[in-house]
Amino acid sequence: MSYVVINGVRLWVEDSGGDKPALLFPHGLLWSTRMFDAQVAAFRDRYRCIAWDHRGQGQSDVPHVRCISIDECYRDAVAIIEHFGIAPVHFVGLSMGGFVAMRIAARRPDLLRSCMLLETSADAEPQENVPRYRMLNRVARWIGLQFVAEQVMPIMFGQTFLTDPARATERARWKADLSSNRRDIWRAVNGVIERDGVFDALSRIGTPTLIIVGDEDVATDAKKAERIHSAIRDSLLVRIAGAGHSSSIEQPAQVNAAMEDFLRAVSSRE
Repeated sequence: MSYVVINGVRLWVEDSGGDKPALLFPHGLLWSTRMFDAQVAAFRDRYRCIAWDHRGQGQSDVPHVRCISIDECYRDAVAIIEHFGIAPVHFVGLSMGGFVAMRIAARRPDLLRSCMLLETSADAEPQENVPRYRMLNRVARWIGLQFVAEQVMPIMFGQTFLTDPARATERARWKADLSSNRRDIWRAVNGVIERDGVFDALSRIGTPTLIIVGDEDVATDAKKAERIHSAIRDSLLVRIAGAGHSSSIEQPAQVNAAMEDFLRAVSSRE
């Protein structure tokens, strides 16, 4: 675990090391590498697992700009792959990380061995969501996310996770992580709100692609996953029972099993 200077910004990178095939994990908005802890633990014995905090989030540095664009995060991901000299890689992107993954698959297929898209969308942010998200972002900027954590948790997690008495400690941990975001997270949030869609580029993707969606995801629901699936030829769509927008946290065993099956199939075709 260390800082790596990528495109002029220090990014927090966690690298399990070794010369095994590389498995990369860019996280979703408002979180960090921690949302993939269960996946790294499950795959690090067979893969070189690399996870990082996007610029402006987690432990990475925050550029003093109004908006940290998804294209900047895409360029960071490309530079990380090239910095470590690990192409082609297996790339696992959740939500915002999926926005990055689709851009790489469409623009730099030479860098990828496979692409896994979790709880994500190929479209711009729906206009009906923008006023609410901008309001939440203003609160985050001026007084902190702890004051809107109750409103954000049902966007990030499904009802199964939110209502299970046995998972109260986990919920408290993730709510605390959400609340502890720095107030300058607003710069990264602007990048997600203002992103361009990439749906028209999906037909160019020939990389083996797995699409995962939780059946309780209200942020990027099954229709968005099905739309991606329809556009990427030979892609595989897997639904995760009892998961919302953070399936890697909510149902790690199901997500890991889907990844395992997919990676085995990819390897068998190489």
